[in-house]
Amino acid sequence: MSTAQRIAFLGLGVMGAPMAGHLARAGHRVTAYNRTVSRAQGWLDRHRGEGLDVATAATPAQAAAGQDVVITCVGNDDDLAEVVLGEAGALAAMREGALFIDHTTVSPQIARRIAEEAASRGVDALDAPVSGGQAGAENGKLAIMCGGSAQAMERARPVMQAYGARMVHIGQAGAGQATKAVNQICIAGTLAGLSEGVRFAQAAGLDMARVLEAISGGAAQSWQMENRWATMAAGEFDFGFAIDWMRKDLAIALAEARQNGFELPVTELVDGYYGKVQAEGGGRLDTSALIRHLGERSRA
Repeated sequence: MSTAQRIAFLGLGVMGAPMAGHLARAGHRVTAYNRTVSRAQGWLDRHRGEGLDVATAATPAQAAAGQDVVITCVGNDDDLAEVVLGEAGALAAMREGALFIDHTTVSPQIARRIAEEAASRGVDALDAPVSGGQAGAENGKLAIMCGGSAQAMERARPVMQAYGARMVHIGQAGAGQATKAVNQICIAGTLAGLSEGVRFAQAAGLDMARVLEAISGGAAQSWQMENRWATMAAGEFDFGFAIDWMRKDLAIALAEARQNGFELPVTELVDGYYGKVQAEGGGRLDTSALIRHLGERSRA
């Protein structure tokens, strides 16, 4: 276990709440902030009930004051700017020599902006988006892709071990966020192919379990296949990572690609399919609900 530190954790959503809990169980003193006060109070009550050293604060600045580490896991660029750089934001309250870690999936641009602001205040900053979904957060098995200085990464690693199974330093500020865009591009393409494969197998009248057994040990194998094939075939889509969030992430990837003069035709196509599912009221369904659109197309 890493040496106990004083940590502020800002954002107690489906990812942040379990991550903050893992930090408290690892022996750190965790002060949490969440925009919805009732969620923060519920988190506090649960973890105090476990006898852990936890507290809450009314603003990001109050949570961050005097802490060794400040961690964020919020919604998007605007949310992150508000809790870090806003009027009651964390950065202005952080002490010189503290460490800032952001686990939100945001644009590389805001990651670089925060890193510059942090450096001017003597704070090390790491953009460190995660992959693994709600289950990964709850089980402490997240994959974390990191951008920032080698010093920031070295300092952050023992903290992130509380909830990370794999932590890779990609490069300088913004590199973690750019890598998360790569991650989402790959997932989107994989889910599109998997959706068509499931529908094709159903149309052919095949035994779905035997098809999975046959192909999951070969070149078609993927995490999505092993974890979503059966549930996609059964029409079950309640697994935590919503289409709304995926579209936010794909928008970041598409914008970054345009800025780099690069085209992402498959990603654009899949994003459009997700938009159709979203328009039909499926925005809160798991990303594997992409198959709903493909199913409608096959019956048209």
